Amino acid sequence: MTNLSGKLALVTGGARGQGEAEARLFAARGAAVIIADVLVDEGRALAQTLEQDGFEARFAYLDVTDPQSWEGVVALAKEWKNRLDILVNNAGIINRSTVADTGLAAWERVLKVNLTGAFLGIQSATALMADSGGGSIVNISSNSGYSGHYDPAYTASKWGLRGLTRSAAMELVSKNIRVNAVCPGLVVTGLNASSPHLKPMIDLTPMKRSGKPEEIAELVLFLASDASGFITGEDFVIDGGFTAGAAYRRVAADTGIYRD
Repeated sequence: MTNLSGKLALVTGGARGQGEAEARLFAARGAAVIIADVLVDEGRALAQTLEQDGFEARFAYLDVTDPQSWEGVVALAKEWKNRLDILVNNAGIINRSTVADTGLAAWERVLKVNLTGAFLGIQSATALMADSGGGSIVNISSNSGYSGHYDPAYTASKWGLRGLTRSAAMELVSKNIRVNAVCPGLVVTGLNASSPHLKPMIDLTPMKRSGKPEEIAELVLFLASDASGFITGEDFVIDGGFTAGAAYRRVAADTGIYRD
């Protein structure tokens, strides 16, 4: 039921990292894929690679904070396949700054990309998706959307995505459009491979490792596909047990309740 043949998927932030993994997996499962990003060279290269491998893919420049940019990408979907079945709001940025050190411009920039970008995506995609008979929207939140991550702008945006997901799901259910959120924990990509927070995070994670982009993509695929046809308005944590009780587990290990 995760076969996507005949469907068109749009993945924002799809040029690299987690978005790239999602685009590759969708293509492998039969979908035509629009890779939407501000990273023109990487996005075009990925689309060309997928086409050379026998898949259907297009690159589209997309600034998720710009309504007109969204209009252009949705127009491409209509012109290319005259349908839109899947939208993955994957594009996001992080600030890595505390409340005291975050300037207003930085705060607004993170919220605009991570939260307003997804809002504009849902708003822009709904009509064509409804005309296609319905579909699935997957918002990429974070396990930071369940806690107090030290980056307030990023954390607020990811909490906000959970709320947006539920509101949109209730509004769009009558159009046969499902809306869900995926909340990854630590995922190591080329963007954060040298970050000093990786080892402490992995040490705290009960599974003792970081997630892989491909693992996140598999969950996104499930929610994007007909296999999850009775699921809407939900958020799914995928973080190796971190949110479930990493701190309690560490306390238990440190106090001798069990050996870590």
